[in-house]
Amino acid sequence: MNRALASIAAAAPAIAILGVFACLIGGGAMVARPQGDTKKCVLLLVMAVVLLGNVVIWIA
Repeated sequence: MNRALASIAAAAPAIAILGVFACLIGGGAMVARPQGDTKKCVLLLVMAVVLLGNVVIWIA
């Protein structure tokens, strides 16, 4: 693997964790809103869990 791909591969888990935090914050904000869309909220939270699982697999 060349240097550029190695550096991208090293940064991918950190970027994914930022995505997890963004999904959790977005889903939590939608839960807190009284007229929030429940389906979208649940999908955001499930996406955060799946993304976190992917990061755990990448690191292990």
